[in-house]
Amino acid sequence: MSSLLNLHVLVLNRLWQAVNVCTARRALTLLFQGHAQAVLGNPDGSFETLSFHEWRDLSEQEPHPESVQTISFRIRVPRVIMLLVFDRMPKKEVKFTRHNIFERDHNTCQYCGRICDRTDLNLDHVIPRDRGGPTSWENIVCSCIECNTRKANRTPQEAAMRLIRKPRRPKWRPFLQIHIGLRCHDSWRHFIDLAYWNVELGEDL
Repeated sequence: MSSLLNLHVLVLNRLWQAVNVCTARRALTLLFQGHAQAVLGNPDGSFETLSFHEWRDLSEQEPHPESVQTISFRIRVPRVIMLLVFDRMPKKEVKFTRHNIFERDHNTCQYCGRICDRTDLNLDHVIPRDRGGPTSWENIVCSCIECNTRKANRTPQEAAMRLIRKPRRPKWRPFLQIHIGLRCHDSWRHFIDLAYWNVELGEDL
């Protein structure tokens, strides 16, 4: 039972946006207190929310292996819950990730202005690393393969190239902060996308 109570549960705000991950113990507490409802996926791809009593009734009608036994009843562990009053996203600094850099630059080469598929874009250090250029929002831009090859290990000025816009740290934007190693339950996939694009970038770029 203790292992079931430690299962990961995805938390949505009341606008159906993923905002956190909690334990099943915490999720059931929120459900019981009336602060959240369980989210149930239907075969047609739609979703419905159930109160604690509705979820308990469903658990008794349709036994499930991920269920915990209390003194008086058995209840299924919800894998997604929705908070009833919280409609904000947690304000966290935008993660310095490959995905977010491409988002900031709109998948556009910052030298020639061509919009490319992400597989055809590189991330370029404006000031080369061996010149002391940092791996930071202010020194990394999207670059197409041709421009990246042309610029090589030079500054834009040395390569006679100009940046379309100066790279800046973007303003806050809601991106779900979930540990990349966390196993994603199938029922979460409609609400989040855990991918290589959201891995924090470091000096190994």
